[in-house]
Amino acid sequence: MEKWTAADMPDQTGRTVVVTGANRGLGLEMVRVLAERGAHVVMTARDLEKGRAAAARVSGSVEARVLDLADLDSIARFAAGIERADVLINNAAAIMTPRDTTEQGFELQLGTNHLGPFALTAQLYPVLREGKSPRIVTASSAIYKQGKIDFDDLGSTRSYSPSSAYARSKLASTLFALELDRRLQVSGSPVLSVLSHPGYTASNPGQAKSLLLRLGDRLMAQNVTMGALGALYAATNPGVQGGEFYGPVGMGGTRGFPMPVKVNGAATDPALARRMWEVSEKLTAVPFPV
Repeated sequence: MEKWTAADMPDQTGRTVVVTGANRGLGLEMVRVLAERGAHVVMTARDLEKGRAAAARVSGSVEARVLDLADLDSIARFAAGIERADVLINNAAAIMTPRDTTEQGFELQLGTNHLGPFALTAQLYPVLREGKSPRIVTASSAIYKQGKIDFDDLGSTRSYSPSSAYARSKLASTLFALELDRRLQVSGSPVLSVLSHPGYTASNPGQAKSLLLRLGDRLMAQNVTMGALGALYAATNPGVQGGEFYGPVGMGGTRGFPMPVKVNGAATDPALARRMWEVSEKLTAVPFPV
């Protein structure tokens, strides 16, 4: 898979792909490539007009629908309207935001990056299970290695750091994808659970960022064309196996073409993953049907 690009993607005609957070940045690039290769793409956005405007700039079979991963009611409404899906790419993310909460009162980054995708995946799973070469791709980040989960303070009420909360949310999503893979394999499900990460990508240029982040984008970041490749490979390559992780490995995992990534640290702890799964089911009130 050395130097795999979108040009190497197999034809996707006949597949329906759901991409969250897709009206700009990495998500929009995924939509563009998948539609070009023949997939029907359901792209989500919190604002329908922004989603439709983005969809209008893409050639191919694309539709925009409303989805706010910081609102469990929005997730339920969206999932109820999906009748066909072969691939789900959990791309949307809140990244190092000031302290805030979701509609149901969860810390915003944990809610948007983990609890929301957990609930969405659970509710779309019955549809995905009937799909063509079905896959669930969960977007992680190299920063998951710095994450720590305190089950006594998931809301970060004692203290809050945007970067620590982001790392925790990405550790939670990594634990989820790997625990999901274990459960899918035990149940004999045809669905694959796979991880990806974009490296350091200059996505969402209109987003407010600190001076340090803007400087980092200018000096170190790769573009969205490169950043999207890990998720696109995980979603479409025939050789992908459940539980695998794809992303750039150059410059400490910040740049380059997609390659297999080794999971390490707390993310490899199945007991921690099981507890996070059980807590997630309880918090979202969404039992996972696998």
